[in-house]
Amino acid sequence: MAYQTYPAPGPTPGAEQRRVRPRILPGFGLRGPRREKHVLEAADLSALAFPVGDDGVVIGVDPQGLPAVLGLFRPTAYDLVLVGGMWTAQIIALRAAAIGARVAVETARAQLWGPMAQAAGGGQPCVTIHQVGRLGPQGASVASPVLVVRDLGARPPRTRLSAAPWQTTLTLLPYLGPNASRVLNAADLVGVQRIMPQEAEVVGRVLSLPPEDVASLPTLGDDLTLWATRMRRQYVRAVAGQAEQQVLGGPRRMD
Repeated sequence: MAYQTYPAPGPTPGAEQRRVRPRILPGFGLRGPRREKHVLEAADLSALAFPVGDDGVVIGVDPQGLPAVLGLFRPTAYDLVLVGGMWTAQIIALRAAAIGARVAVETARAQLWGPMAQAAGGGQPCVTIHQVGRLGPQGASVASPVLVVRDLGARPPRTRLSAAPWQTTLTLLPYLGPNASRVLNAADLVGVQRIMPQEAEVVGRVLSLPPEDVASLPTLGDDLTLWATRMRRQYVRAVAGQAEQQVLGGPRRMD
């Protein structure tokens, strides 16, 4: 059987002026390279493990010897209070700088923060030291998170720095002052090192700690910190690396 062929239809008048625009799905942008789909049998699903909450800064090891990770930077402002020594605060600051964050320290003890600031970042100005009340806006963003350390004694004044996304504030208290309850209540997370029994009672009431934790706080070693909220708590032992020990020395509760 013979088939009759027909010429292709000519262009519609005005079609040459029309431009065909590729359709781009909103929110997805241009199409990427094509790859084969990954297929997993239902029987193999139990072998998958999805770690949750392990992104952040390693601040030590837990009682099982596993890394204790603190999600330090978040899309909302985050406030931490550490009732303890400068050594632990500087360990956290060094490790925040090591993951690419900027660190701004507001302190009246600049001479004690200077060596750490000079050693951090391999010569890059990632740690800056500011006089009390002289800390300005830091311009934190998801690409440039900021850790603000406030080392202002046991009675820190209210900060004039506005809260911002991707900006975390760590307030260091050497011991509990008269306004300790207000400072602790305002914190999202509290770290407590060795304190006096009377101070442990205050912390226990504010954080609703069980009696065994209240009793243990006056006996903690220099490298131990209890990190707690009203819902969760965990003991963490800070372990300094060789480079950190060269800059900061060994762990100590008082400076």
